[in-house]
Amino acid sequence: MKILFGAALLLASSAANAGFVHPLDFDGSEGQKKEVISYIQKRVKADYCDGQLDMCQPTTLRMMEKQNLTAFKKLTKVSDRTVLDRVIKDYCQGTLDMCTYTTLEMMYKQNAKATKQELSW
Repeated sequence: MKILFGAALLLASSAANAGFVHPLDFDGSEGQKKEVISYIQKRVKADYCDGQLDMCQPTTLRMMEKQNLTAFKKLTKVSDRTVLDRVIKDYCQGTLDMCTYTTLEMMYKQNAKATKQELSW
């Protein structure tokens, strides 16, 4: 039963992330631009209209869509693919369903910064 529930969670998570474009694989084509915009619009609608948050107002949706697109554009220019891949794995492919480009950009920055730090007195 637990295995079945876990599989259902993973399927729901991967279905919710259908259309996700990896920022470092983005080629700038019109087709991929449309894919990114479609993914962002669907994701924002799912988060703010269809989920627990009840903030389904055009102003909120457009603001969050713009934030996600800006984050995506920044992520296309990052230098450490290993860090970005790990962030995507954690937030898009695991049990956490927080696969927005805004979240990915924020966590990429934090993880990239942390990789250069060491614990000291």
